[in-house]
Amino acid sequence: MVNEVRAAHILVRGEDYAKELMDKIQKGMNFSELAKKHSTCPSGKSGGDLGWFGRGRMVREFEKAAFDAEKGAVVGPVKTEFGYHIIKVLDRR
Repeated sequence: MVNEVRAAHILVRGEDYAKELMDKIQKGMNFSELAKKHSTCPSGKSGGDLGWFGRGRMVREFEKAAFDAEKGAVVGPVKTEFGYHIIKVLDRR
């Protein structure tokens, strides 16, 4: 069972905007660079990297998406009370 995930994310307000960014990522654009340019979260300055976190540390929808995804996967948009997230799972342990 996975106890911790290391993830990065891009947080934006609109679902359509999140879908546009997801499309760019799927076409090969750099996740970290897109996070630096577009994310409204302070983590955007570091490419969206949130570091390691365990269960119960993130809002429910975000946590479920991050823990359900495989290492290296990019998932989203995931809607939370903060907006729409594109999540990249960097590692799992």
